Amino acid sequence: MNLANKITLFRIILAPAFFVVYQLPGWIPSWFSNGAIWTVPVLWLIFIISEITDLLDGIVARKFNLTSDLGKLLDPFADTIMQITCFICFVMDGYLPAILFLLVIYREFGVLLLRNLMMKKGIAMGASMTGKVKTVLYIVAAGFVLAAESILRIRAAHNIFAIIYRYFVIGANILFGIAIIFSIVSFIEYCLVVKKSGKND
Repeated sequence: MNLANKITLFRIILAPAFFVVYQLPGWIPSWFSNGAIWTVPVLWLIFIISEITDLLDGIVARKFNLTSDLGKLLDPFADTIMQITCFICFVMDGYLPAILFLLVIYREFGVLLLRNLMMKKGIAMGASMTGKVKTVLYIVAAGFVLAAESILRIRAAHNIFAIIYRYFVIGANILFGIAIIFSIVSFIEYCLVVKKSGKND
């Protein structure tokens, strides 16, 4: 468990923290009779720190030669944990269609299976370039949803905020749709890698 992997582990811990803060107004509404404005900066802080540590663990691993098989597996796992946590919140609030979330889950479990198959061959399968693009799209889409939710939580009722809110929601769904396409393509790439490894045995 080197420094890079510890940073990745910290990112995993941030996922349940995001879920708790996001859901608190619904769990204890009596505590938030005046709104949940304070949760907005906290959610953004967790979200931003999560993405910064995602970059940081890779930089640390490369700079100090701490790249490891564990890190190659732990990093995409941390990405998935944070993404699924955010997406569950968004599905519950109607921002993300359940069918898209289901496709995300199917893809992630499929990749998990393929990684386990490769591990049995002594190969740690890291994220593909297409998978990384998918992750970036997920992050941007999640940012759009978080921006829309922030507008609701600060109770910005002015017409201009209603229009901005609508654009954020539409943009998020478009980005999620594109990300799903990339996720399917990356899954096919992983399948081809596994198939190729079988031919080389």
